[in-house]
Amino acid sequence: MNSRKRLLRWASGIMIALGVGHLVILTTIDWRHVSGWADRGMWAAVPLDLSGSAVRTAESLQNTVTFWAGLGSFAVPLALLGGLIWRLAGRGVAVPAWVGWGLAVWCVFGGVLLVPSPYFVGTLAGLLVVFAARKTERGPAPS
Repeated sequence: MNSRKRLLRWASGIMIALGVGHLVILTTIDWRHVSGWADRGMWAAVPLDLSGSAVRTAESLQNTVTFWAGLGSFAVPLALLGGLIWRLAGRGVAVPAWVGWGLAVWCVFGGVLLVPSPYFVGTLAGLLVVFAARKTERGPAPS
């Protein structure tokens, strides 16, 4: 396996682990609210009240937080991006450096705002994508 493919596989593995791990941990910790969505029939199980007219209880706020920390968070897109990069690496397709920079910057800001957090591990995944893109720009390594 060449070094570019190895870097991209590591980056994608980190992204998939962060996304899936986030959902698994949240579901485990707050199963009561997640399972409550199915009990309420799913439709509008997490109401979005933009008018501010609804009475907010601690229970309804926790339900909303559970949604935005789980399915409504970037956990699903991050895992999907990781899967896409894994697939592209397997086919030998270069991933642009801007994808890595975007991921790295997002994860640095997220990590600074939410300390301690695994956001900083996502920064590593972004930098691995950048390093892999640089290896692509330099061309194949001589044999």
